[in-house]
Amino acid sequence: MVSLLLATCVAAPVPFLATAPAQARQAPRPDRTVRIEADRVDRVPTPRPSWWDCGELYATGAQCTTVALPLDYDRPLGPTTQVAVLRIRATDPARRIGTLFVNPGGPGGSGVELAAAARDFLDPRVLARFDVVGFDPRGTNLSSGVRCWPTMPARDRALAGAGAAFPRGAVQDAAAVRSARAFGTACSTTGRPLAASVSTAEVARDMDVLRRAVGDARLTYLGFSYGTYLGQVYANLFPDRVRAMALDGVLDPLAWAGTQATRNTPQTTRIGSAKASARALDRILVSCRTAGPAYCSLAATGDPKAIYGSLMTSLRAAPIVVRGPDFEERFTYADVTSILVDMLYSPFGSNDVDAFLSLLVELRGPTSPARAKAARAGLHRIAARYRDFGRTAGPSPRVRAAWRRAGRTALPAYENGIDAYQAVMCTDGLNPSLAARWPVYAARADRAVPGFGPLWAWPSAPCARSTWTARDEDAYRGPFTRRTAAPVLVVGNLWDPATPYEGAVRVARLLPNSRLLTGVSWGHTAYGSSPCIDRAVTTYLLRQGLPPVGKRCRGLDQPYTEPLTPFTSLAAGRAPAVASLPSGAAPAGRPGRAPVSPLVP
Repeated sequence: MVSLLLATCVAAPVPFLATAPAQARQAPRPDRTVRIEADRVDRVPTPRPSWWDCGELYATGAQCTTVALPLDYDRPLGPTTQVAVLRIRATDPARRIGTLFVNPGGPGGSGVELAAAARDFLDPRVLARFDVVGFDPRGTNLSSGVRCWPTMPARDRALAGAGAAFPRGAVQDAAAVRSARAFGTACSTTGRPLAASVSTAEVARDMDVLRRAVGDARLTYLGFSYGTYLGQVYANLFPDRVRAMALDGVLDPLAWAGTQATRNTPQTTRIGSAKASARALDRILVSCRTAGPAYCSLAATGDPKAIYGSLMTSLRAAPIVVRGPDFEERFTYADVTSILVDMLYSPFGSNDVDAFLSLLVELRGPTSPARAKAARAGLHRIAARYRDFGRTAGPSPRVRAAWRRAGRTALPAYENGIDAYQAVMCTDGLNPSLAARWPVYAARADRAVPGFGPLWAWPSAPCARSTWTARDEDAYRGPFTRRTAAPVLVVGNLWDPATPYEGAVRVARLLPNSRLLTGVSWGHTAYGSSPCIDRAVTTYLLRQGLPPVGKRCRGLDQPYTEPLTPFTSLAAGRAPAVASLPSGAAPAGRPGRAPVSPLVP
């Protein structure tokens, strides 16, 4: 276009010719923070945190504080809620760039714990140039907590119908619907007012006030999983206040928030995790067949996809019961589906998938007593590892006591990870009206994506509009297309089971000032799975330098590239090792999994 103008305007005065190319080269101006949002946050007095040494609880040199922030930003000087914050100081303060805010996802993951683990997963060059700050989003962990029931036993009784990975059959469906209704009612009554004030928009406003509190003119941010939605909301609320923003494991914002056209599709169906989980598993089974039995045990007994299909068909009819001297494990169709998704969260989960399915197949067919005994022991170990994957009890009693002694928060002994997860989800997203319709939605999802469909459909059942009435009138619904002051780096894994790669592609298209980086990797989120990804993120955070357009990074952990112990070793009682996976929301080096409710995969 510039060359065409020059060609057709050769008779124009010299000043035009001199200035037109320079003007054309200027980057478009960023969008401005809209007046109402600027007023909401800027009227809040800049906090003056009183930091205390919490190194004994977390990491050497860690500093903690709690900041009082508005419960409702429409009343910036009104009632407040307490937000817990942790800081790791830059190791080279003379060359310090600013503060890197981090969030591990969830929703409900602990930013305090992720920042405390910064030295375990961030590049030393980033640690040298940035203070690393994480905060527990309002309503969660060490911040003032959402509490939907007076006691935990009362909550356990109300949610008794949601004990299965997902319900199957009329009896279980009815029980799950009752628990979903109880959840929505409790958080919309006992849980108020905080349950109506924990939307991601409120957390983004908190983060902007905290940015000002640490003295940064613009935000530098690294967010994982649900933390990418927090980043997107911030970028669209405050586009001219972004210095750098890296988003890894990207939630599609239109799917998470919903639109009038999609409001009658469950939120956790819209985000596409069911299809992503099935796609990742299918690719692993194809890789198993290609690699052969020397690398993948399941390939020794036939086509892995056919074996998996036959196994799941039999599990639909009846569970596999594993009995040992001092244990009994039941592996239902729903259990196996849920455990497989948990395995897919790891970049090297393919080995666990192979071991798990091989052991189940071993018990289904004729086998020797020694092999059966070894298979039972192996399944027991796998079950112990994965039954509570992603479920945490929140801050330990020692941590709670230390924060109480510091006088920063009351921290009652109520573990609210379940309440907080659901409250954020339900205040953020539009959902169908009636919980009683969720069996229909789950059945529809099961037809589209067997097993994975209902597993991912049910978590949003408590958000049914008729029972979840705790509304945040200032929750953000879009647009998600603001031009930020600096480019946004969007990172997506091709085989992510929880946040589909398509979400990263969509966000890179929505945000006009962004760049997509693709991880040819496995597991949920890409950072830490590939030196190529890590280098790109580090370069971006330090210098705002973007990778080339179309850049793809191959992960270190690819399925079935190393010979495995022969399956016959089970006869000697040596079950395949299960990969070490994160057990909480902020594991060192692999953030992205949050405390979850009984209704959440």
